[in-house]
Amino acid sequence: MNYLYLLLNLGSLIIPFIFSFHPKLKFYRLWKPLFTGILISMLLFIPWDIIFTKQGIWGFNDTYFLGIKLFHLPIEEWLFFICIPYACVFTHYALLYYFPNLKLSKENTKIISYLFILICIVLAFANYNKWYSVINFSLAALLITFVIHINSELLCSFYLTFLVMLIPFFIVNGILTGSFIEHEVVWYNNSENLNIRLFTIPIEDAVYAFSLILLNLFIMDLIGTKKTSVINHQ
Repeated sequence: MNYLYLLLNLGSLIIPFIFSFHPKLKFYRLWKPLFTGILISMLLFIPWDIIFTKQGIWGFNDTYFLGIKLFHLPIEEWLFFICIPYACVFTHYALLYYFPNLKLSKENTKIISYLFILICIVLAFANYNKWYSVINFSLAALLITFVIHINSELLCSFYLTFLVMLIPFFIVNGILTGSFIEHEVVWYNNSENLNIRLFTIPIEDAVYAFSLILLNLFIMDLIGTKKTSVINHQ
């Protein structure tokens, strides 16, 4: 099934894209800051992806791809960094639209953030010789530190909306890592990670997804997302 990864990308995108034109949500009005955020995040995550692929830290099963590659990455992997952030950012704003009080207190947000940062730092230092672990946890610690000081309000809501995003995350990433199918779409060199799996998903992937989506949302807020009708619904 050489179109499986493509179907996963498009399947993740189709419903958020259709409902982007909902007369109340009007999510399409956020496309400019959204795609700016996606582009900037790709400037970080794509080179990371290319280097890790070349170094054999992770790789791709050609059985599930169309065969088109750009800089050693399947075209479907490039689409991942567009489709998944789009779907997750849509989910974040849709939840806030319908549940505007879905947020933690600033005090609890800081406690969670500093605890998360501490855990990430400890895991990064304890696993300094495992490249996926050390870079993944280091990035998360740096990003949360930055966001908590610049835009703590974002984290007040994101910690809760991300919990909802984990539901499709376990489905999509589960399939990518071998759940429900004979072989994994994406394989991992377990000597470069903690080798702790959430079902078939390396635990680092959850932190990776957290950083990817948080970075997109942070960039969107920096360039004025809060002025849109999606945020200001009352």
